[in-house]
Amino acid sequence: MARPRKCRKVCSLPENIGFAPMNGIDDENRVIMAVDEYETIRLIDLVGYTQEECAEQMHIARTTVQGIYYDARKKLADALVHGKVLYIEGGDFALCEGANPCGKKCERFCCKKNKKVNKR
Repeated sequence: MARPRKCRKVCSLPENIGFAPMNGIDDENRVIMAVDEYETIRLIDLVGYTQEECAEQMHIARTTVQGIYYDARKKLADALVHGKVLYIEGGDFALCEGANPCGKKCERFCCKKNKKVNKR
């Protein structure tokens, strides 16, 4: 029997949930990226976290982050290279409540203190 999937902690939902090529939208040819995959891209590529720091922030194992990150980058590359519509939706995640911030660069924590997330 397989182990149940653990929810991944996500600081905030993406402001934009879809991206499309400028030369027309072919909704039949689309890529779905889960919210937890989006969060790994945000934390590792934008914020500058290591996979270990990302895992700590999302409350999951580093090996899990590694797999999520690999899948997310493959989907992102597919959408960019092949001109597919990219949607961000679904996944196994729990949204940070903000009262107990999930990490030092949690967007909800920074908003409460009127700070911007620092990039490395």
